Amino acid sequence: MNSSKRDFDKEAMTWETAPRLKLAGDVAGAMFKQLKLTPDMDVLDFGCGTGLIALQFAPYVRSVTGADTSKGMLEVFQNKAKTKSLDNVKSCHLGLTDEEVFFGPYHLITSSMTLHHVKDTQKIMEQFYRVLLPGGRIAIADLDEEGGRFHDNNDGVFHFGFNREKLSRLFLEAGFIDISFMTAACMNKPGLDGQDRVFNIFLVTARKVS
Repeated sequence: MNSSKRDFDKEAMTWETAPRLKLAGDVAGAMFKQLKLTPDMDVLDFGCGTGLIALQFAPYVRSVTGADTSKGMLEVFQNKAKTKSLDNVKSCHLGLTDEEVFFGPYHLITSSMTLHHVKDTQKIMEQFYRVLLPGGRIAIADLDEEGGRFHDNNDGVFHFGFNREKLSRLFLEAGFIDISFMTAACMNKPGLDGQDRVFNIFLVTARKVS
């Protein structure tokens, strides 16, 4: 297994491969089905990358903030927003060790394929809850348990997917209610052994108490 550290800044320019575009389309489609977007909403997309999810929401809400630890990803994100003339989009660079990583408040927080890169999931859930407005929603897509076979390089990967029941308990402990899971996408991906495997990606939605 490749143990070299991934450089997401360098990967940003070639990030949007066909499999990632399809996955983002499937996840965004699932989010659109589960969420009611309104023109007065302020949205945070945590781990926005190049904006594959966030920029799909921008035409339907008041504002979208894309947050990421990679300056390279955010540069692509900002350039795409400018090209699309989306003047309600802004970005936020996150430090890897920030105690308070975002401000808010927001009506909705979205995230796709980022949570497994976050070491302290309980802490991030509490931060999400804090910056949401009363009654605000959260929608997170990530991998079901996968045994460490999804990434060719597991540097920076703290969770090999998630058990839905255990993750639901984390949401409850943070204060969320109305927690609901669905399978948002399936991704066929070859491993280092050349064997194709199918990975399930769930979407969990929840609500802050009004």
